[in-house]
Amino acid sequence: MLFIESAQAQAAGSSAEPNMMFQLVLFAGLFVLMYVMIIRPQRKRQKEHSDLVTALTKGDEVLLTSGMLGKVTKLDDDYLVLDVANNLELKFQKSSVHAILPKGTIKAI
Repeated sequence: MLFIESAQAQAAGSSAEPNMMFQLVLFAGLFVLMYVMIIRPQRKRQKEHSDLVTALTKGDEVLLTSGMLGKVTKLDDDYLVLDVANNLELKFQKSSVHAILPKGTIKAI
């Protein structure tokens, strides 16, 4: 009987609703955090990759996302032709280029 009276007293006193302004500030802070931690770095990486792809020239040695190395022999709008071995040329999408390597890297390997 003693516990029932104290439980009713606690229920009657705690009927305050959360502050709506606090919830909006919390939501805005969460959005800003997501933008700074996820969206902004991803856009930066996309811009760096598009700059890399547009900077490709004939004769560059490149590394593809698949791990293949080759020397650029021909460039089109969306494709490039790589010389990957003696008299073996393969055609790839420009977007598959991961990095441009320093000159002479392929011969050094």
